[in-house]
Amino acid sequence: MTSLDKPTEDTQRDAQDSRAVTEAALFEAFGGLRGMIETVLPGLLFVTIYTINKDLHSAAIAALGVSVLLVVVRLVMKDTVKHAFSGVFGVAFGVVFAMMTGNAKDFYLPGMLYTLGLALAYIITTLAGVPLIGLILGPVFKENLSWRTRNPGRKKAYAKASYAWGLILLAKCAILFPLYWWADTTRFGWVLIALKIPPFLLAVWLTWVFLAKAPPPIDVFAEMEAEEKAEEAEKERRAAGRSADQGPGAGSPT
Repeated sequence: MTSLDKPTEDTQRDAQDSRAVTEAALFEAFGGLRGMIETVLPGLLFVTIYTINKDLHSAAIAALGVSVLLVVVRLVMKDTVKHAFSGVFGVAFGVVFAMMTGNAKDFYLPGMLYTLGLALAYIITTLAGVPLIGLILGPVFKENLSWRTRNPGRKKAYAKASYAWGLILLAKCAILFPLYWWADTTRFGWVLIALKIPPFLLAVWLTWVFLAKAPPPIDVFAEMEAEEKAEEAEKERRAAGRSADQGPGAGSPT
C-alpha cells in the first residue's frame, strides 16, 4: 500500500462508520420495522373489520385493543414503549372522535390533523433556523444542539431533511384531505393505510442521504466527560502539590 492509498482508505472507513452510526440512530429514533408495524396494525385492523361488517364499534374496539396489547408486549419484554404509547394515544383519539360523530371516517381525522401540524412544524422550525429533525435526532447522536453553532454542515443537512419531511407530509395531506370529503369510508381507509409506510420510508431515506454526507456529529457527552476528567486530574495535581509543600522539612530553617 502506498502513502497515497492510506488516506483514501481511512476516509472510506470514516465514511462507512458515519453511515453505520446514522443508520443506527435513524433506526432508534423512528422505531425500525417493529415501529412501522405498530403504526400500521391498528388502522389496518380497523379498516379490515369495518370493510367486513360495517360496524364502527367492533372495529374501534379491535383497533384500540391491539394498540394496548402492543404496549403490554413491550412492557413485558422491557423494551422502549414510546412508539407503542404514541400509537395508543393516536388510536384512542380516533376512537373517541369517531364515536362522538358516529362517522367511521372520523377515526382517521385526528391522525390527519396531526400529520398536517407535523408537516408545518418541520417547515416552520427550519425557516426559524432550528430544524425539527435536528431537535429529534440531536440527542440520539449525542450532539444535542451543538450542530446549531458549531457544525454548520450538519445544520444544513438537518435543514434539508426537515424540508423533505415537511414537503412529503404536505403531499400526503394533499391526497388524503380531499379523499376524506369525497371517498367512502372503506376506500378512504385503504388508501390511508397504503400511504402509511411509503412516504415515511422516503423521508427516512432522504434523511439518511443528507446526514451520511454531512460532517460527523460532535459528541457533547464525551466532551463533558473529558472536561470532568480534566478537572479531576487538575484537582488531584493541585492536592498533590499542596501535600508536597506541606511535607517534612517544609518551612524549616536553613
